Amino acid sequence: MKNNEVLIIGGGLAGLTAAIHLSKIGFQITVVEKNEFPKHKVCGEYISNEVLPYLNWLDIKIADLYPTAITKLEFSTVSGKKIKSILPLGGFGISRYTLDEYLYKKAIANGCEIIRDLVEEIDFEDEIFTVTTSNKIILKAKIVIGAFGKRSIIDQKLNRNFIQNKSPWLAVKGHYSGDFPSDLVGLHNFKGGYCGVSKVENNVINICYLADYETFKQFKNVEEYQNNILSQNPHLKVIFEKSNLLFEKPLTISQISFEKKQAVENHVLMIGDTAGLIHPLCGNGMAMAIHSAKIVSELVEKYFNSEIKSRKELEEKYIQEWSSNFSQRLKIGRFLSNLFKKQKLSGFLMLILITFPFLLPKIIKKTHGKPIILSS
Repeated sequence: MKNNEVLIIGGGLAGLTAAIHLSKIGFQITVVEKNEFPKHKVCGEYISNEVLPYLNWLDIKIADLYPTAITKLEFSTVSGKKIKSILPLGGFGISRYTLDEYLYKKAIANGCEIIRDLVEEIDFEDEIFTVTTSNKIILKAKIVIGAFGKRSIIDQKLNRNFIQNKSPWLAVKGHYSGDFPSDLVGLHNFKGGYCGVSKVENNVINICYLADYETFKQFKNVEEYQNNILSQNPHLKVIFEKSNLLFEKPLTISQISFEKKQAVENHVLMIGDTAGLIHPLCGNGMAMAIHSAKIVSELVEKYFNSEIKSRKELEEKYIQEWSSNFSQRLKIGRFLSNLFKKQKLSGFLMLILITFPFLLPKIIKKTHGKPIILSS
């Protein structure tokens, strides 16, 4: 049995960022992660520059990973109508394979312990968490941070509301070689979903899309679905025709839920996708994951320093901070998603944006945050 001040469940982007932050300020951190590093993940792999001041403070040297600099957005409807815009803050493209491995090594260098195992039970009693893994390792901690991703067995154990509802969404991701502008992120609507296209390091194109499962299952495989459905959008048709898959086969993940999630469940502080998933139409989930790690880490520090007097106050402040920073962005993402599902409405909106192009950067700003301000 091991006692911890802070235990983090999940060693993805949010979990590792929180581990690096908390270890930087002196905490002994244990992370439980079920997967090996490095590993490809289904992800859009675009990060807004809003997080760069925070990454610099963590001594995370993104430039060493040779990311692409992304400054422009191109959006198209199913019919192929498109509009371009400058991204107000800009961003960068980096694969999760490369970034997560870098963060993993950084966390290890900071003194974090990484346990490769699957968490099966989380119990809370007398102000202490008891966490049990599939290998029957028992860990105790004063604070548990949940960073276990979009959907997990832990969600079922905690009986979270969203897990009871079957989700219609399936996500597909692949890396490709081909010709695509390095400074552009493309977001292309197709019948039943959206597809994001942008470059990551090493001149690789990341193509990641969200599909309606009912439509998807009518086809034998991913390739057939792409040829019949995604390629109805002429821009996606050209992209796929000019690109070659670098993976043996695309990665898929089902039951993607964009329903509202609680930021605190059974006293576990949730971060990243575990706390709420932004629709790919807004394309900024990685930045939100990183920012949520900062918020929770700063509040945990205040809790242990007695600036925050009780667990109840800690949880209330975290919920408030989460809501203040992300709730509006998530709502806008859901609204735009529902809007663009309706072809007539999406066509009308596109006409408005073409007529008044200054509106698109304003919409982008609503789905992105401002540059993170550091308190010290």
